[in-house]
Order: sequence, then structure tokens, then C-alpha cells
Amino acid sequence: MPPRLRSCNLSPSTASSPISSNASVRPQCISQPARSLREFSQSPCPQTTLRRRRFYEWMNGPGRQLKEPLPSSTNYLGAYDRYGNLVRAGPGWSREKAKQAAGGEDQPAMKVEEVKADTDADGEATKVPEGQEDLDALEKAIREGEAEEKEAKTPPKDEEHDSKLPPETAEDLRPFPLNQYFRSQPVLSEDLREAIYQRVKRDGATVSLASVEFGVSNERVGAVVRLKQMEKEWVAQGKHLAIPYSKAVLDMLPTTPYVDSIKPANKGKRPITHEPINDLIVHPATRQQLFVPVSESRHFTRVDAGKAFDNNLQPADARIPHPELVQAERELAQGLSFEERRRLAEERLAKEQAEKRRIEEKKQEEIRAQKVVPQRRWDFVFKDVSVDAVGRDGRSHKGVGWRYGVPHDDRKKSVVKIPTKVEA
Repeated sequence: MPPRLRSCNLSPSTASSPISSNASVRPQCISQPARSLREFSQSPCPQTTLRRRRFYEWMNGPGRQLKEPLPSSTNYLGAYDRYGNLVRAGPGWSREKAKQAAGGEDQPAMKVEEVKADTDADGEATKVPEGQEDLDALEKAIREGEAEEKEAKTPPKDEEHDSKLPPETAEDLRPFPLNQYFRSQPVLSEDLREAIYQRVKRDGATVSLASVEFGVSNERVGAVVRLKQMEKEWVAQGKHLAIPYSKAVLDMLPTTPYVDSIKPANKGKRPITHEPINDLIVHPATRQQLFVPVSESRHFTRVDAGKAFDNNLQPADARIPHPELVQAERELAQGLSFEERRRLAEERLAKEQAEKRRIEEKKQEEIRAQKVVPQRRWDFVFKDVSVDAVGRDGRSHKGVGWRYGVPHDDRKKSVVKIPTKVEA
């Protein structure tokens, strides 16, 4: 197999030299022209320039309405149509009237003709995709017809009432127009957070009671109390808080307001529920499927279902965060009056608080009874015990040698180790 030859080019001076046959000539390889580096600002294709131009046209057109958010309203793309008009606004509402009613001014609304004039890179008007113009025209005609019917049915209103904005709908809480299933969840307003903190810290209400009163879960109530306590400590220490940032974020998100029932304007109004407070966490023992045979005459309840999965598993009525609400519904179904149900609820609450105080006092008493001797690596804890703590039979769990010196009954010969009855 002959050796491969590289394509070389001899210079003219070398080719015309008379001693080219004797002298060693170094061939020169054909060099490829070097590529010119593209600058960062250059576009690879005209489509990028077209998209950039359309983006700036949208910013100066329909997107101009999103520059300044409406007061007490979100500022999501799902709330506006392709022409920059607010979808939930009525026929008599306009941004200028709302700003004038609020004491401010705003830029004039964008005309539809300015938005439709989309130009491409060559300066020619871009064509709307086939079939899209019919859908847009149909949607516009339907909206105009609905607005005319609404105007004909409703009586004339004054300008002050027309400047009011309707409440937000589910479409207004959609920040991503292409994602039809995502809705922005509301957050607690600053007034509601302060009310929760004052109810727990100043009035001494329990976390469970505050959760029922404000419609907020136990975990969120605890988090609000801890964060507000930290915030007040920072204020006492002279630290600066990011209040403008917090206010700007709350203005962009849907919030759950605080309904103060003490005010005459809110008399008879119930607090707005922020989230479901009785969500039950799925227990790992219930993730398996069981087939439990029972007799036809047996009444199989939730307690029996819990024991079928696990002997220590309580029913759903006892595992929910607020079992007192289940008891309240049962009393309501029994036909008890409001005063009787209120009295029973107060008694249960007082009994629960007394039990918590007793447990806390017992813990503090045990801590005081212990004597701690700190050492270099460990702390020795000494506790006084009595001989009489073992009880009359010497098998009390309070005794010193209960864990080590007392055998279990199943080791004895006279003890029956098989079950003597079967529960129906």
C-alpha cells in the first residue's frame, strides 16, 4: 500500500530555483482561511431580531399596563387579554377613572390598532396565523355582546360606582398564561399576622384556639408568632427592617385580609378562612390494602379500622388537628342550643388547659428534685428515691429495681400464656 501524500503547495521561488533537485525543499501545507469571530451583539438569524422587536412593542403596548399595578389587586398576565385590557373589569370601568378616584393619574390605555400593527424585520406587517383572526374576532364580538346585554339589564350607575373594580377571579390569580392549572395561593396580610400574634401573646390563647378563630393551620400560627417575636426583638435592638420590600411583595400577591369583628362595619361577618385547618396527614400504616373479614352483625367503626392497620393507630376523629370541631358538630347534630354548646366548649377548653398546666408543673417539679453535678465530660444527675415507691407487691414501675431485678409474669409456670377470650 503506497504511503499517503499530504497536499502541499510550493512557492513560485522554489519552483523556479535551479537547485531545486538537489536542495531540500520544505513543502508548505494549504492553510484554511481563519473564521472571523462573531461579535456578541450580532444576531445569528433575523428571527431573533423580530422577536426582540415584538417584545419591545409588547412592552410599550399591552405590557405597559403591568408597569404600575392596580391598588389592592394582583398584577399577573392572566388578568389581561392580548390587547392589555383587564378581563374582569366591567363596561363602565376604566383605569383613568380608578386613578382619578384614588387621586392619581395613569397613562392612557393602548389602542387596539396599535397592538395589531406588528412589523417584521423587513418592515412589512406580519400575518396572523390562519384561523387565529376568526377566533380573536369571535372572542371580541362575544365580549361586546355580553357587555351590551349587561348594560341593557343593569340600571345606570354613577361614576363613583363605575370606578370600583370587581373582585378577583380564578383567572386573575394565574401568573403564567400557558399554565392553565397553576393558581397563586394567598398569603397572610400584615394586619392578620399582627392580630394572630396579639391573640396568642397578649390574650394568652392557645395555638389551637387561634387556628380555629382565624382559619389558619397550627403550623402557620406557630411560625407567625415566632417570626413576629423575632421582628419585635430586632426593632427593640435598633435593627432596620426591609419594610418597603415586604410591602412591595404583599402588593403583588393575593392576601387574606383581617376581618375585625369589633368594628361596626364588620359586625356579623365571619373571618375569611385562609386554608383548611383539618387536613389529615396520611399515616404510613394506612398505605397498604387490607382485607379484614368481619361478621355481618358487627358494627365496624373507624376505631376498628385503625386497629386493623395498627394497634396504636387512632381513628381520624382523634388524629385531626382540631378534634374539638368534630365534637362541636356532633353537639349541633344533637340539637343543642348555642349557649349550651358554648358552655360545653368552654368547659372542655378549661379542662384541657388545666391538664397542660398539671403536666408542666410535674415536669418542673421533677427538674427541681434532680441534683446535677457538672463534670468535665458528663453531668451526673442524682434523684432522691424512697423504698416505699415499689408498692405493696414490689412491682411498681416507680421502684429502683423494677427494670433489673423483677422478672416478668410470662416466665412463671402457673401463668396462662394463651388468650382466653376473643373480642367480637
